[in-house]
Amino acid sequence: MEHFVVSALKYRPKAFDEVVGQEAITHTLENAIRSNQLAQALLFCGPRGVGKTTCARIVARQVNAFEQKEPEATSDYSFNIFELDAASNNSVDDIRALTDQVRIPPQVGSYKVYIIDEVHMLSTAAFNAFLKTLEEPPKHAIFILATTEKHKILPTILSRCQVYDFKRISISDTVNHLNQIAIDQGVKAEEQALYHIAKKSDGALRDALSLFDRLVSFSRGTLSMEVLSEQLNVLDQETFFAFTDYIKESNTSALLLHFDQLLQKGYDGLHFLQGLSAHFRDLLVAQSSDTAKLLNAATVFKERYAQEAQTLEKNFLLAAIELIGTHSLSYKSSENQRLVVELCLLQLASLEEGLSKKKALFNHA
Repeated sequence: MEHFVVSALKYRPKAFDEVVGQEAITHTLENAIRSNQLAQALLFCGPRGVGKTTCARIVARQVNAFEQKEPEATSDYSFNIFELDAASNNSVDDIRALTDQVRIPPQVGSYKVYIIDEVHMLSTAAFNAFLKTLEEPPKHAIFILATTEKHKILPTILSRCQVYDFKRISISDTVNHLNQIAIDQGVKAEEQALYHIAKKSDGALRDALSLFDRLVSFSRGTLSMEVLSEQLNVLDQETFFAFTDYIKESNTSALLLHFDQLLQKGYDGLHFLQGLSAHFRDLLVAQSSDTAKLLNAATVFKERYAQEAQTLEKNFLLAAIELIGTHSLSYKSSENQRLVVELCLLQLASLEEGLSKKKALFNHA
């Protein structure tokens, strides 16, 4: 049986141009290495799964390769790279052992690179023990600190580092990357399915790749919305368009019956409300060509959103979003959560009916 390698490792970038969604940071680091202006203490901040450790490893490899006049070199400088997980090595003794090791120059290449992951987990005493080395490091040492919680880093450490703030990966960048992997693996993937994986990952590419692997294993090579709905309890746009039609028609029976079907399938009422609110938000931004670019939907649905948005009043959409927000807040504390959602749907139907009557009276007058 062939050994399986998860996509997050298999497709982990080995060069700056392969890093997804962090162009500003990768260009800055690459230029700093080429111009020999790389700081000796770097701090990479940002959410999980956005490329902090990956970029640290690329810096560690390339700084020695470029020094040897081999920017594209495949030489192994792994002996010059030291990684420390501060979550489990956060004591003063661990840091003192590291600082003792720093004094020894590299045997191959010009630099030793020390990557300290989850640096915010270091104790205050460990931070203080590290200060002097960080302030006056040997010329052969480069420190790269990575953290998801920048606010927990001591100001004295921050002031000694060049700080790089990594951003969340955009939905479009995540979808494009997943699509390339799907093509490489021979997986038939629907754009809408990839879009929902990207949305579910909340800007963390590693999470998106983990979800992708899980769903591909289940579907055996075909990634569709049906698979996503079954595995992740994700509602597709078709469901929300159906509910919008019921609301426009004030069809309360259909609203309650369709919602009951969703509950029978195991969908969560709060997730449904959040999805419906996001759906109305997308209809609102789709009403204007200026804001249409803010639409959070797969390409196949963008034209449909634009058409559907013209059939709804702006005042209704604003009132609907506010109404759903109110019911979402009361959902968790309610003893009858189903009733909260049903009441919200009935009020949405009456809201649209009331606006239609007002419009008819105005036109008649």
